[in-house]
Amino acid sequence: MKLKTRKGREIELGPDKLASLRARLQGPVLLPGDVGYEESRTVWNGMIDKRPSIVARCLGSADVTVCVHFARENDLLLCIKGGGHNIAGLATADGALMLDMSLMRGVWVDKQGKIAHAQAGCLLGDVDRETQMHGLAAVLGFVSLTGITGLTLGGGFGYLTRRWGWTADNVAGMDVVTADARLVRASIDENADLFWGLRGGGGNFGVVTGIDYNLYPVGPEIVGGLVAWPGSEAPGVLELYRTLAENAPPELTLVAMLRLAPPAPWIPKDWHGKLIVGLLACYTGKPGEGEKLVAPIKSFGNPIGDVLVRRPYAQLQSLLDATQPKGRRYYWKSEYLSSIEPELCAKIIEDAANIRSPHSAIALFQIGGALNRLDQDYSPAGNRDAKYVLNIPGSWERADEDKANIDWVRETWNDLKRFSTGGTYINFLTEDEGPERTGLALGKALQRLAEVKKRWDPENMFCTNRNIKPA
Repeated sequence: MKLKTRKGREIELGPDKLASLRARLQGPVLLPGDVGYEESRTVWNGMIDKRPSIVARCLGSADVTVCVHFARENDLLLCIKGGGHNIAGLATADGALMLDMSLMRGVWVDKQGKIAHAQAGCLLGDVDRETQMHGLAAVLGFVSLTGITGLTLGGGFGYLTRRWGWTADNVAGMDVVTADARLVRASIDENADLFWGLRGGGGNFGVVTGIDYNLYPVGPEIVGGLVAWPGSEAPGVLELYRTLAENAPPELTLVAMLRLAPPAPWIPKDWHGKLIVGLLACYTGKPGEGEKLVAPIKSFGNPIGDVLVRRPYAQLQSLLDATQPKGRRYYWKSEYLSSIEPELCAKIIEDAANIRSPHSAIALFQIGGALNRLDQDYSPAGNRDAKYVLNIPGSWERADEDKANIDWVRETWNDLKRFSTGGTYINFLTEDEGPERTGLALGKALQRLAEVKKRWDPENMFCTNRNIKPA
């Protein structure tokens, strides 16, 4: 069996060594052609099509430790898959030994201590389901099928970010298998340098097998959902968004988006495929107060659809899932913004008129609040001047549509990026974006991250990521 080394050289792995790996693992080992291999090796973004030589479906930290030791002693390229939702496909690599963590999905909630311990293969929905049983929530993202580990290692933001900061700001501790195959604890009190590096610095320093999240009282009932208007009303709707967002309390998060109307049951059929503008709101305080705050949205203009209502928080967390199914082709560009300027809104409307795919969009996600109050170097996630995320999510079905859709995303990004803070979200960087963009995402944290890398992974064992070389 042929595999690749970390430096890209091809080597032969004998059947005795493979048998030894199988014997030491509790989870299954899959090879090309085995049942389950294709499901394990594929990731969310259909543009990424890579074939690891071996897939180890780990069942716990002991399996991960065995695999890291095996990769080290045989000089194998190693990749790690949690939810597989990263747009650049960092979970997979040709010829590698893949650690597929997707069987590790246990969640344990300490209600009194307000902590959730989640295994590394969990999706956001797994954590939300367990924590909401206690009226608690972790600060996670906004698509329930996203893996928690990649989200957290890249910073992470969602509907609760305005109240409590980046996802990475709300981690109490992590269990980590290091490059020398040791299981260690990373927290403010143990291996604090490693803990700092993992909270937004990417998957450069070890294999995270479990995360402890601080929990907060949220729901179960909140006020959330979407209101949509004809695209012709976009100037007024975006101005409404701009003014409401500037004055919104931290319990209220607002998202604006322009796209072609999907065939959703709450949108009239004669609007399907036509340009619409929508505002998505999430209020996680007292529902009665939330209804008052979103009333100006519900009463504005002439909406064609309105599903902004009281609902369970976990339901809102999955509201956008249908817009991002596994296997579709994705190409995104994103920037952080410090404000929403009228000129930006005008440009967004202009660029949205040229959308090439019924699945693509331009979105503004509000994040300002708690993250702005922490020091810039509190965690590598940084970007403490960011108050909004501008995202241009291109999405389409067929390979022969790649060029037209990628061109639209790039053209739109080039038109809008002058409004950026200069920073960008590392989890939204695509496969073709290099070290310069990684530098814009991590900023001054890069040097300190290189020092953390030198201590914990001096030989760059973990390199199939937004890689930071040892100092």
